[in-house]
Amino acid sequence: MRKRNCMVTLRCLTACLVALAAFLAISGIAVSGETVFRNVIVLVGDGMGSTHTTLTRWYKGAPLSLDAMYVGGVRTYGADSLITDSAPAATAFACGFKSTDKSVGIMACRATVPGVPDPGESRCKPIASVLEGAKLSGRSIGLVATSNIQHATPAAFSSHWPDRADYNEIGRQQVYQDIDVVLGGGRQFLLPVDKGGTRRDNEDLTATLRTKGYTLVANREEMLRSASQRLWGMFADEAMAYEFDRKHFSPGEPSLSEMTGKAIELLSKNPKGFFLFVEGSKIDWASHASDPIGVISDVLAFDEAVGIALDFARKDGNTMVIAFSDHGNGGMSIGNRMTDGTYSRLQFERLVGPLRKASLTGEGIEKALKGDRSEGNVKRVISEYLGIDDLTREEMSAIRSAKPGRMNGATGPVVSARSSVGWTTHGHTGEDLFFYYYGIDKPLRMIENSDIARMTAKAMGFDLTDVDRRLFAPAGEVFKEVGASVTLDRRDPRNMVLIVESEGKKAELPLSKNIMKIKGKAETTRSLEGITVLAPQTGKVYIPRQAVEIFQKTQ
Repeated sequence: MRKRNCMVTLRCLTACLVALAAFLAISGIAVSGETVFRNVIVLVGDGMGSTHTTLTRWYKGAPLSLDAMYVGGVRTYGADSLITDSAPAATAFACGFKSTDKSVGIMACRATVPGVPDPGESRCKPIASVLEGAKLSGRSIGLVATSNIQHATPAAFSSHWPDRADYNEIGRQQVYQDIDVVLGGGRQFLLPVDKGGTRRDNEDLTATLRTKGYTLVANREEMLRSASQRLWGMFADEAMAYEFDRKHFSPGEPSLSEMTGKAIELLSKNPKGFFLFVEGSKIDWASHASDPIGVISDVLAFDEAVGIALDFARKDGNTMVIAFSDHGNGGMSIGNRMTDGTYSRLQFERLVGPLRKASLTGEGIEKALKGDRSEGNVKRVISEYLGIDDLTREEMSAIRSAKPGRMNGATGPVVSARSSVGWTTHGHTGEDLFFYYYGIDKPLRMIENSDIARMTAKAMGFDLTDVDRRLFAPAGEVFKEVGASVTLDRRDPRNMVLIVESEGKKAELPLSKNIMKIKGKAETTRSLEGITVLAPQTGKVYIPRQAVEIFQKTQ
């Protein structure tokens, strides 16, 4: 009897310790020498290299918000390339593993870069993100971006798919992740074709969001007025405007800092804390186009969002903020071939003067032209909005013949040539980058981009390996363990369903959704803590283990 009482006491003590650890995690108290934060904010300036921030600081004429943070370094390469695409880069810092080109939220399908381990049996497998782990911890979660929200970087936190360009699939997964606050572009990828969207699966995901209790907002004023803790903002069919252009042509869109502030306002109402991801998306797009005005426009906007996050963290006292870039882009430099012999005498006005004359990016110039590409109108618009009155014949031709949506690539080089800004490529670059952090009061060594996910998870008091095991179990294997068989109903390729059967019991799990339909005496539908995901390369389907528990209890 005494032995039994001791065992009971031990179990009670263990349970109390577990509960205490959970309380400490929520409270932001150090456990095992590491601080656990109630809130974590991750900000990414896509394609933002050190020259981007240096140039923007000179342009601003004052310190950036980023300058108030501690600075380390981060390596950016992927599993199969020394120069990474945004998708595998984001997968690394969202999920903790370097991945392959164009993949979001999945393990590498191959590893060719020295030092990256072979994925083995985990090849192409969906892997848990810190956003999903934060949700399981009881925190509220949010995504903010100036691109369409289905774009590569936010997608890696909230979906699992080998093709970053499949916005319809990514959009569906995001909607069924039950993210508390989502703000950005990408409206068309939630709507079926007959309602002006791109979806061919006959599902209106905006209607699904309303059914799930979301408030949908379409402009700045609606967003600012909303007090809903389940908020989905769709401010553009695809990407939102550059910040400089927004003020002229899209004042109904909120700024990145306004979206960041609103997300923090709503998410911080949860006493258990929150996780928020914020992306300044179009720094990257301007860099692809060699457009220094687009770069400055959106680095400034991104830095303002960083300032909002830091202000909250300083007042809150229990928030970690980190900011970094996924990769370099454009080979941007202060100094170009024109300064080969004069670089040691480069004056401030020579660099910044031509840049401060511009008030629009190339995208804004295209709107200002209003479809009139006549030589007279081009001269007028370029003079008014870029401050340039001496276009060469070649520059005039490039602007007049620019394809729709590609004007940045025509005007960017025009501005760069009059400043001292250089470019080496229209693609990404593979250099190490700065890593900015607040709340971690110690110097950090040079880290890998994949370290960021583990650091973030640890800061919230959980292990990504545990989250992954809980959310992405191989359906065939785990259902077999309980005597059930699984088949994949592929009759509708756009709406495939995993069928589970055992001794007269049957369940259906639609792919890319977090629901489970149980067929019995009465059909019931249960919400799951994660989504059911297909790995197309291997044909395997992965499910939350919770689905097995629910199936076993089914009568």
